[in-house]
Amino acid sequence: MDRYAELIVLVGLNLHPGQQLIITAPVEAAPFVRQVARHAYRAGVSLVTPLFEDEKLSLLRLAAASDDSLDVSNAWLWDGVAKANASGAARLLIWGQDPGLLVEQDAAKVGRANQSRLQAYSAAQKIISTFAVNWCLAAYPTPAWASFVFPGEQVDRAVALLAEEIFTAARLDQPNPRATWHAHNVALQEKTDWLNARNYDALHFVGDGTDLTIGLADQHVWQGGSMKCANGVTCTPNIPTDEVYTAPDKDRVDGFFECSKPLAYQGSLIEGIKLRFEAGRVVDSAARVGSSALSAILGTDEGARRLGEVALVPEIAPVARSRRVFFNTLLDENAASHVALGRAYSNCVRPDSRQGQPDQRLNNSLIHLDLMIGSASIDVHGVHKDGTRQAIMRQGNWV
Repeated sequence: MDRYAELIVLVGLNLHPGQQLIITAPVEAAPFVRQVARHAYRAGVSLVTPLFEDEKLSLLRLAAASDDSLDVSNAWLWDGVAKANASGAARLLIWGQDPGLLVEQDAAKVGRANQSRLQAYSAAQKIISTFAVNWCLAAYPTPAWASFVFPGEQVDRAVALLAEEIFTAARLDQPNPRATWHAHNVALQEKTDWLNARNYDALHFVGDGTDLTIGLADQHVWQGGSMKCANGVTCTPNIPTDEVYTAPDKDRVDGFFECSKPLAYQGSLIEGIKLRFEAGRVVDSAARVGSSALSAILGTDEGARRLGEVALVPEIAPVARSRRVFFNTLLDENAASHVALGRAYSNCVRPDSRQGQPDQRLNNSLIHLDLMIGSASIDVHGVHKDGTRQAIMRQGNWV
């Protein structure tokens, strides 16, 4: 675990002397946060500020608070985080949520509480989505999450098993993880260079339950691996990461797909998701489990029904090779190609094409929600403006 903390500080965040660091984490991760802080101070950080979250308070709120109070948000807190980030503070987000925490709660009330949270968080989220500062998202094996992934195991055993999966995904099983990550980031950069050189007009996903054409934004840019942020620091925003991604044209998505993995979102579990698009917008949706939660998500705002990201992930990625569903987007999105409902990343369009203005081709929303659609049965083709096609992935792997 200490090697994991060091990797996050030196590779994920690439903290620089004098920076401050803000950490959001579940309360169960407090011992790990202390390990991260120790390595951060060794790297020259001036101050580490942790913000601990107890997700069971969400249950208490839904059970005991009045309905009207669900619209109350703590924007004052997240505005302060955004102000600190704008002043140069780095950000670490540690995930370890219980995937089934709210499955028995009223979906309308959950959706209402999530809406107020998203609005409160929007300023801080913008700092991240625009890569204004170095940030990183990493996973921690909390007991509730581990028991969900490994049902039937004793809690301590489940935590140990999940920890090993996280360490493998983070490439800590390699003799020199930092060197391995450097080589991995170089390989992802080579893949983005290859895709950028081809300048496809669209991607076509086809396979079991899926026939989806995603038009790509004009002047789109493929990204992946390490990222140079606006403050000049190069970080690796996700530990692990095996994706390359870019921005769709929000108005040019047509067809349908079935999700290849379930979705755990803010304590709600949604399985068997099916979506159909016309002219970029979801016009039909269904879910085998959690359909009310899915409807609430799609109703967040207009942008929640459109795509803000498309990402390619090979079946040979470490998380994919585990053949396990983690009910955690950070891990599951690095096991399958995916799309994201909601907000696009502004760095996925060439800066000189924006002329300092918001790009109207890119989707905007309070949410950014990844949905896994790739599998060993899915082929992906790049489509040029003249209609010619080129195979990019066959049966879930690069050609």
